[in-house]
Amino acid sequence: MLLRARARQEQGDAGDVLGRRGGAAAAWVRLAGAVRARADLPRRRSRRSGDPDLAAARGRGGRVRRAREHPRRRARGSLGADRALTPWWLEEAPQVEPEPPLEGDLDVDVAVVGGGYTGLWTALSVRELEPSARVAVLEADFCGNGPSGRNGGFLHGYWSSLARARRVFGDGGALAVAEAASAIVPGVREFVERRGVDVWLREAPMLEVSAAPAQDEAIDAAVAAVRELGVEEEAEPIARDELAQRCSSPSFRRGVLYREGATVQPGRLVRALRAAALTEGVTLHEQTPMVRLGRGSPNVVETPRGRVRAREVVVAINAAAAGWRPLARRLTAFGSYVVLTEPVPELLEEINWTGGESIVDGRMFLHYFRTTNDGRVLMGSGSGPIGFGGRIDERFTADTPSVARAEAGLRFLLPGLAGAQVERAWGGPIDVSADHFPFFGTVRGSRVHYGAGYSGNGVGPSWLGGRILARLALGIEDELTALPLVNRHVRPLPPEPIKRLGGGLVRGAALRVEVAEQAGRRPALPLRAIASLPRLVGLRVGTR
Repeated sequence: MLLRARARQEQGDAGDVLGRRGGAAAAWVRLAGAVRARADLPRRRSRRSGDPDLAAARGRGGRVRRAREHPRRRARGSLGADRALTPWWLEEAPQVEPEPPLEGDLDVDVAVVGGGYTGLWTALSVRELEPSARVAVLEADFCGNGPSGRNGGFLHGYWSSLARARRVFGDGGALAVAEAASAIVPGVREFVERRGVDVWLREAPMLEVSAAPAQDEAIDAAVAAVRELGVEEEAEPIARDELAQRCSSPSFRRGVLYREGATVQPGRLVRALRAAALTEGVTLHEQTPMVRLGRGSPNVVETPRGRVRAREVVVAINAAAAGWRPLARRLTAFGSYVVLTEPVPELLEEINWTGGESIVDGRMFLHYFRTTNDGRVLMGSGSGPIGFGGRIDERFTADTPSVARAEAGLRFLLPGLAGAQVERAWGGPIDVSADHFPFFGTVRGSRVHYGAGYSGNGVGPSWLGGRILARLALGIEDELTALPLVNRHVRPLPPEPIKRLGGGLVRGAALRVEVAEQAGRRPALPLRAIASLPRLVGLRVGTR
């Protein structure tokens, strides 16, 4: 039944959004590079001691299965395995020489697996708390080539998620998480000022807007949460005419203004963190995937051409953690895609969007949009494909229908930018937990720590996560390790293939529901019923 329903829905065809098939949807996109074939998890548990392998970009023959091309996406005009949409962020950021892969054996106190935001913030925090600690970071590709270099660059904490946080953590826990995360923007500001780096940090409020009657509920819930918890200063309701003074659009009905907010250039930030880690004496090995983790005393991280012995190991691999057995039932991977316009500062003046506000809408698979220092507009859509079994393959970097939905969002939400040409587009995976909040902890009976589940809001919370993970690795207990994000129970997701098939069914229905709502139509009852299934069992797909 699930397969038949998914076949009918085709996972949310871009033609439903644009009124045409996806084959020509991204003809304007400038393409570069190639999607490298990525190895995936072994079909069966290895006979060797330790944890199962993580996907290795250069896996050993016979031990891994390579991700296969998705035939339906090819038929509908996707870019295929020989093309890639590369992030403009990484091209604009200062270029660096790669650090060499690990060759031979290495002994350290703390080994960090993953060279993105979480891994680099963790390494820096360990060195700050314990300057004598020997720290090594192992990155499977190059630092920033994963989600840390592919996101929208929104920097904020959890005041905008307070209504959902209350349901997960209770009132006291929600306030504790939001208040701890209030240190994120000042913390990043202090980092860039002390290091003397330019990451395009721009502090400005964040707006959440309703662009359809069905999205009003999200606005009302956000305002009610801050009022009921006595923190009204964090979120202010804003009417249509007030919205127009910050960003004018006929699609905006009303919204809420969050005091906390900022944007960064993600590629510049990850390169700055990488440089800081090297300056602070952290050993970095790029193109060094972990192929096996043996838990013990010491732990042993095996790589293709070496191994690291470490008292403490931190696994910070974002969406790839959906394929790591200790976290596989707690995570799934979703695709998120963005389009980026040419510089249009004169058009931004015309629509009054000159204050640097970051904006999201109230859809289940939300749109997120912002401006850049050189007057471009980035529009993202969190409606990309769902992964399977932890595979990070071309569905997350070369899915043309998802690019088309992002551009459709740009044209609908910001019609005043009709004259702006889209120059670039790209995508990436996000690690999604059942309740859409991250979790941090230690694998039972070991000295292996983990952080994952940012669910699309990782640029800012990774700063907080790095500080938490450093404390777990060093055995420090304080107010951060006491947060309800740490060592918490996360509702398990269904096993594969139910997770993929069921998630795809719900995603397809939700996309059609939102297309109907945006057009002012009442969605069909079967679609509404399918889209609401996760809520009935305590799971979340998208933001509602």
